[in-house]
Amino acid sequence: MSNLHYKMLINGDLVGAEATFPVINPATEEIVAQVPQAEEGHIDLAIEAADKAFNTWSKMPLSQREKLILTYADVLESHKEEIIDILISETGKPYDNAEYDFGMLVTCLRYFVEEAKRIDQPVINDPDGRFLHYIMRQPLGVVVGYLAWNFPLLNVGYKLGPVLASGCTAIIKPSQVTPLASLRCAELSIEAGIPAGVINMITSNDYDITNPLLTSDKTKLFTMIGSTKAGVGAMKTACTSVKHFSVELGGNAPVVVYDDADVKKAAQNIVDLKFANSGQVCVSPNRCFVHESIYDDFISEAKAHAAGIELAAGRQDGRIMGPLISNKERARIIGSIEQAVTDGAKVVSGGKTPADKPKGYYLEPTILADVKLDMAIAKDEIFGPVLPIISYSDQDDVIALANDCEYGLAAYVYTTNLQRGLQAAQNIEAGSVCVNEVHYAAHLPHGGLKQSGVGKDCSSYSLTEYLTLKRVSVLVNE
Repeated sequence: MSNLHYKMLINGDLVGAEATFPVINPATEEIVAQVPQAEEGHIDLAIEAADKAFNTWSKMPLSQREKLILTYADVLESHKEEIIDILISETGKPYDNAEYDFGMLVTCLRYFVEEAKRIDQPVINDPDGRFLHYIMRQPLGVVVGYLAWNFPLLNVGYKLGPVLASGCTAIIKPSQVTPLASLRCAELSIEAGIPAGVINMITSNDYDITNPLLTSDKTKLFTMIGSTKAGVGAMKTACTSVKHFSVELGGNAPVVVYDDADVKKAAQNIVDLKFANSGQVCVSPNRCFVHESIYDDFISEAKAHAAGIELAAGRQDGRIMGPLISNKERARIIGSIEQAVTDGAKVVSGGKTPADKPKGYYLEPTILADVKLDMAIAKDEIFGPVLPIISYSDQDDVIALANDCEYGLAAYVYTTNLQRGLQAAQNIEAGSVCVNEVHYAAHLPHGGLKQSGVGKDCSSYSLTEYLTLKRVSVLVNE
């Protein structure tokens, strides 16, 4: 498959480049395709195309945009299995994970166009009765999106859904590590009849080339999914003119398991989330605080549930966990495990590369006990299949421990005491708190506090970030 060459979408045309770079299948370590290395002219053309298309797309009635957006979702679904296979080839995902990734793209397209019909534009009371005051919402302009590699199509959906529904236009740069399925989906927008320039998708691993996307005064919103370091750097670069920002950045999600929790359910729930997508999830549990009275039982249940996970990619039955995205990431995580053991942590299960997988960047699902808060494994975002378990007692303020972190993206609480669960949700500093079960959906706002970002993905709260808020006052009584 290494002779496959994908193309970018710019101004309605499929565009190649003189230089390309490879995309590697992390399950086989083979090059599966080459993608274009965007050139300066491509970036300029994409900006001009998006800006020009905005003038017509933003003025098109929502009822007309809706038909095109829903047609696009239908076209994507008609190519579902093809797209999922591409996604598996570049990510090493198990089929069910890839299907979820794809499904969120079409779900977001359909959800946001419905939500756009319900945008509130209220009338504001005038105390003197002289004016009619009302709020007007209008499309913001050209949106530039830099996306992460862990859920390529979900990430496209999080951005393209509100872009298209609001009447904005987009220049999307998928991760250079996993651009293939995204490029194919962009190509299919032509078949769906999305006008030229409304969706532009470029590929590059050279930020010097792509930085004009950030610095251009035609860019009205910069949105991103990635690390805090990369997000801060991109926002600094973009501050050449006044822009809007919506960025979902790093996380170090705490889990609080109280002494009255359903231990088996909590352990299974946390293990399932931790090892989903090989731990390469921004909301993945990273610091698991378990009360000392149930600590041993929790570890036993977690170990037993993790033992049922098999390492594989693609279309295989069972509870499957795929490889890490690269050998560099695997080496980093193995180093973190080894350092934790040196510092006193105990490997309960996993911790090694599998002997029966000579190819692929696989790592066993790993559970660590006796983890202390001063260990690097508890302070840094892991972004891999490692679950550190930390014991706490009644003498500890476990909510303070959970909040002792620069990040605030997601958190999880397990308790059978309703008051305790509500208090924990109120006091934990995170953009989302799930009590007793993990739940994410397109209609629920997703985003962080503290150094985990600004703005929201999903929900009507996300859609409003792509719209202006204009106050209009009309004199009606002299």
